[in-house]
Amino acid sequence: MPPTPNWPRRTFLAASAASALTLTAEGTASASTKIPRGRPAAAADDFAALRRRWLDLALGSGFDPDAEPYASRLAETGEQALALRAEMEPTDDSLFPGYPFDPPSGITQSYQRLETMALGYVQPGTGCTGDAALLDAVISGLAHVHERIYRAGTEPYGNWWEWQIGSPRLLLDIVAMLYDEIEASERAAYLAAVDHFLPESVFDEYTGTSTGANRVDFCRVYAVRGVLGEAPEKIALASSSLSPVFPYVTEGDGLYADGSFVQHTWVAYSGTYGYVLLDGLGRLFTLLDGTSWEVTDPARQIILDSVENAYAPLLHDGLMMDSVSGRAISRGILKQDTKGIRQSDHTRGHQLVAAVALLAGGASEAERRRWNAMVRGWIERDTELPVLTDPQFDVADLARLHAVAGEEGGEAAPEPVGHRLFPAMARAVHRRPGWCANLSMASDRIAYYEAGNGENPRGWHTGAGMLYWWGGPSTLGQYTDDFWPTVDFYRLPGTTVSAKRLPDNAGGEWGEPKPDARWAGGATDGHYAAAGQHVRGLESTLTARKSWFFADDAVVCLGAGIGCEDGTDVGTVFDNRNLGERGGAALTVDGRRFVPGPGRTRTLRHAGWAHLAGHGGWIWPDRTALRVKCEDRDGAWSDINEGSVTDPVTRRYLTLWTSHGTDPQDAGYVYLLMPGAGAHEVAARAAHPRWLTVDANSAAQQAVTIRSLGLSAANFWEAGRAGALSAGAPSSVLIRREGRTARLHVSEPARTGEPFELTWHRRVREVPDADEGIEVLEPSRGGGGLRLRVTPGTAGATLSCTVLLR
Repeated sequence: MPPTPNWPRRTFLAASAASALTLTAEGTASASTKIPRGRPAAAADDFAALRRRWLDLALGSGFDPDAEPYASRLAETGEQALALRAEMEPTDDSLFPGYPFDPPSGITQSYQRLETMALGYVQPGTGCTGDAALLDAVISGLAHVHERIYRAGTEPYGNWWEWQIGSPRLLLDIVAMLYDEIEASERAAYLAAVDHFLPESVFDEYTGTSTGANRVDFCRVYAVRGVLGEAPEKIALASSSLSPVFPYVTEGDGLYADGSFVQHTWVAYSGTYGYVLLDGLGRLFTLLDGTSWEVTDPARQIILDSVENAYAPLLHDGLMMDSVSGRAISRGILKQDTKGIRQSDHTRGHQLVAAVALLAGGASEAERRRWNAMVRGWIERDTELPVLTDPQFDVADLARLHAVAGEEGGEAAPEPVGHRLFPAMARAVHRRPGWCANLSMASDRIAYYEAGNGENPRGWHTGAGMLYWWGGPSTLGQYTDDFWPTVDFYRLPGTTVSAKRLPDNAGGEWGEPKPDARWAGGATDGHYAAAGQHVRGLESTLTARKSWFFADDAVVCLGAGIGCEDGTDVGTVFDNRNLGERGGAALTVDGRRFVPGPGRTRTLRHAGWAHLAGHGGWIWPDRTALRVKCEDRDGAWSDINEGSVTDPVTRRYLTLWTSHGTDPQDAGYVYLLMPGAGAHEVAARAAHPRWLTVDANSAAQQAVTIRSLGLSAANFWEAGRAGALSAGAPSSVLIRREGRTARLHVSEPARTGEPFELTWHRRVREVPDADEGIEVLEPSRGGGGLRLRVTPGTAGATLSCTVLLR
């Protein structure tokens, strides 16, 4: 087994004398070293053990500091620590040049730099391990920030997060690392500052900023503060205050039964705040495991279940889908990041992967095996940014991930095949062998986009039916490779938008911009799906009904009722593919190679199909006036995020769209998207017009039938009939037939909860089973068809029944 890292002598001896815990490579405490339970208060040696346990979580254990990838990572930390020591220049209003204490982000950034310096001092193999001058610099830096600003009695200003989460988390971790090097009186003063800015009253109610991931962060701060201050009542408060986070919510912030995660009331946030929640809980569960403060609430199982129910469906080959990362998609490289790490869907995905590996330490053996298999699968398939050498990871995460990857006899779980709808956050994920698609919608419950703190000011249309997709390993960088600072935000793939120019932060910040439309969602059997959105433009008169029917090798896309009075052009974007810095556009249209001139727009009047090599293809059954443009687009992350570095980048895009004209009335479209398909497959499908039947495509109903799959699906925007289906209210319906048996699936995306009737104009024999909420009115052995009364509830969930056909 690799040796345990060597700590600076004073820290190591102090921890050893206190009988510190030893953690396994997976991060769980060994049975022989669990802290005694059942006592009302803890002795000093228990707190010392908890300090060591927290340090093991943060700094890692069971790895060889002289082996890669740890050696180079530790050396980098040492270089950064020494550079920051040289940079440190205390003044009345700052500790580091360029990071003033006003705004308060400068306080957090100062502690972030001091943490890096502390890591260089305490970690082995940094080249400055145990360096007395480095220690003195950290100690004096802590004192300076405390004396000037972060102390009891200071009135907070600016962003609350900096005072209550960002700064105290870092400060406490530094104190934990240097516990014996910091004088007791100084420790007490730093803990008093934390108490001042984060009073116990934040736990009085589960509301405002004290919900979801923020509540977990508050509890993390209190638990570590209690350990460092040997204050059992604070640890107990942190443990008990987690309970409101666990239950499913039906509105606002938190985790929903359908797997959705919402933060800031209206924003889909599984990818960032969801990660913070999962990672924070994993650390707290492990820290308190086996103590008298262990988190024993049975509802914690909901969090464990969320790994497979809420997070894994949104992770694709190691990346976390951008549709659930809010304003974080605009970050790139943040100026305050001492490592200079470029953030992306892959780095956010890797954070979730590491959080799953961490949480597995507190899961059942069966859960741990399944999760570790998923982790190995994500590691194996992410060829865009290798997980096991991701520069964002510290040695602790690297050690846990390498332990999982190298687990004896461990297999890698394949990418699942199926469909997941997330009604509460208006998202959908469709997976098939070799490809994956992700749909992002908005409603009066879920925002178009989130801006705030100078971040993501142009994400206006990311919730207007943006359709992300990956057609194989070669496309894993599609939204990773500087997509967001260079893409045309009026040409996001899958959207129907007005060309009306919008100001930055249009509609407001923090998830305020929401359409005056309720219909967003769909119905699924877990394999196929019907999804739809009533689109209303942001600060625009645009309106449209858009449907997506997800099948085996294609997504069938319908648009109808497209209207606008902005006095501008309206278009539907079939796609906007990022070809890289100078990628080629090997485009074939109707069998002929088409080379669009750089920067020019060409219109092909009667296009039937197109194929882009290495990506996939598109089919227009009724043909379309296809506009094609290949262009190099310049941008910088600082254009869409005030806190990001300013280096300009250039990326080449191939954009395919059609114009509905200026101020169209009742315009529409039909097309098929075939991710990952070859040119011959696309051409063959285009030559097979009977594969798809469009039963309806109007502002009232949209419906399709794919006979070869036994699939019929319809979105009812209003009561009426579409093909063989009639609905008495707006609803979404999907039917799959296999022989003489069919499964009918129905939902009410508007979520009024009002009962309605649904008729399938088909003679049936009986309905042997049905979900609660479906009542059979007439099994219809005559010619009237199958009549059902549907009482849908208000969660937008899919209800199902089995039908035996005559």
